[in-house]
Amino acid sequence: MYVIVNIQGQQFKVEKGQRLFVHKIEAEHGATIEFEQVLLVDNEGAVTVGAPFVDGAKVVAEVGSFVKGDKVLVFHKKRRKGYRKLNGHRQQFTEVTVKDIIA
Repeated sequence: MYVIVNIQGQQFKVEKGQRLFVHKIEAEHGATIEFEQVLLVDNEGAVTVGAPFVDGAKVVAEVGSFVKGDKVLVFHKKRRKGYRKLNGHRQQFTEVTVKDIIA
């Protein structure tokens, strides 16, 4: 059984026991959170598609560690003008573990 769930504007294909790295969530380590924006449910071949969400379906997950992603360098240059600018960015992620899928 798997579902497609919307978490902070991103869609994830989720199965029970899976670990995900989502954009930072303001929750305590070890807290239980629920994601109710389930777009699709596939239960052993029986597919249910929401319009836009499936009623009564939700994903229960546990918050794990907070990590930073790889550094992304953003470089701007205008040729022959002497203009160069370099910025770096590290996205903050929250590791969540899917405990249960209620559909």
